[in-house]
Amino acid sequence: MTHALLVVDVQNDFCPGGALAVAGGDDIVAGINAAMAGFDAVILTQDWHPAGHSSFASSHNAEPMSMTEMPYGPQVLWPDHCIQGTQGAAFHADLQTDRADLIIRKGYNPAIDSYSAFFENDKTTPTGLEGYLRTRGIDTLTLVGLATDFCVNYSAVDAAKLGFNVTVDMALCRAIDFDGSLDVAKEGMTGAGVSLA
Repeated sequence: MTHALLVVDVQNDFCPGGALAVAGGDDIVAGINAAMAGFDAVILTQDWHPAGHSSFASSHNAEPMSMTEMPYGPQVLWPDHCIQGTQGAAFHADLQTDRADLIIRKGYNPAIDSYSAFFENDKTTPTGLEGYLRTRGIDTLTLVGLATDFCVNYSAVDAAKLGFNVTVDMALCRAIDFDGSLDVAKEGMTGAGVSLA
């Protein structure tokens, strides 16, 4: 069994003071750093949007957190966040990025959002992470990071569907919890065979 830690989107815009701040988002950084030593591999994901991304409310003259229909289905319209090369898109300064074997960037296609570390939101366009894990013989994943109910949830469910053994360490995640989204995410993860620790 080869076990990787997948650290999801621990970036400034998802931490307090950021454009899409998750309450307590920075509280998990020290714990994530401490956990890294216990894994065969560490992989970081980074939300990496071009300016004017189609998932931004500002691109639609809409209110942030409203919904729209995209060609691939329903899409939350977010505040502008994690724009390529900005301080908001940078990893939290305390996160030990040097420990990462791989940094995978997502959401860089302007026409489609990407919550999951494995697929864009059309659920078919792969990011390449699956192939990387398979070629390294990694079969077991523990996920931590931000936010529990969106990018962690989508990544965990996709990983389980792809046949990986998946655990989400809930103590090292924080949620947006938008309209009950955390409870829905927990049910969805458990239903997909993800262990919540």
